[in-house]
Amino acid sequence: MSVTTLFRKPSGFLPVAMSLVALLLVLAHVATVGVEPQADEVAEARFWQLLMVAQLPLIAYFGIRWMPLAPTQGLSVLLTQLAFALVAAMPVFLLGF
Repeated sequence: MSVTTLFRKPSGFLPVAMSLVALLLVLAHVATVGVEPQADEVAEARFWQLLMVAQLPLIAYFGIRWMPLAPTQGLSVLLTQLAFALVAAMPVFLLGF
């Protein structure tokens, strides 16, 4: 089984897509509002949190389902999912949101 085949599985590509949406959400918020502290938590922050947390069961399912069948390819997909999640979280931690 190839890495491309595993990325075509919903549990393979959905966490990456969710991370991209979360990153775009943060970048759009910074572009429109800026980095000034808000008096209250905005909707974008809640949506970002939901996207990041909702990835966890998908990533766990992917690991449980595909790692025993294709360990090398599965590890590549899991590392990619982790990298995208870290990239989506980086602006939040760097800007102190």
